Amino acid sequence: MNTVVYPGTFDPITNGHTDLIERASRLFDRIIVAVAASPKKSPLLDLEQRVELARRVTSHLPNVEVVGFSILLADFVHQQNANIILRGLRAVSDFEYEFQLADINRVLAPTVESLFLTPAEKYSFISSTIVREVSAYGGDISSLVHPEVSAALKKAHQS
Repeated sequence: MNTVVYPGTFDPITNGHTDLIERASRLFDRIIVAVAASPKKSPLLDLEQRVELARRVTSHLPNVEVVGFSILLADFVHQQNANIILRGLRAVSDFEYEFQLADINRVLAPTVESLFLTPAEKYSFISSTIVREVSAYGGDISSLVHPEVSAALKKAHQS
């Protein structure tokens, strides 16, 4: 059984993330969306909100579970008995950083493989950072995120 961990801050989860999760759910037995606490990134949404939104957005996928974590990814992967780390690549600019992460994860967890998927072309420009910024200025993000995510961001920006 292949268990895949798809880690990220997911602040917020976007349609690009969901696209990768849906495609991975057709390829692998079990997908764990691992929502990182990432306090150094100062997320707009707290960990519990990000986990809950990811659960709602992926609730139609029976082999997907969402878990928050605040430990080293390699340790989390071992705890989950996973054998694959899934990462998304939107552009060539993502590659160098993701390559470094794959290398360090290979050192820390030599039995775990890193795999990369690209989102559908229509989502390749979407990033959580862009979504947060557009939302902060009251822009329409309805084509970029699930409606519940859009509502959560509006509420967060009103606070």
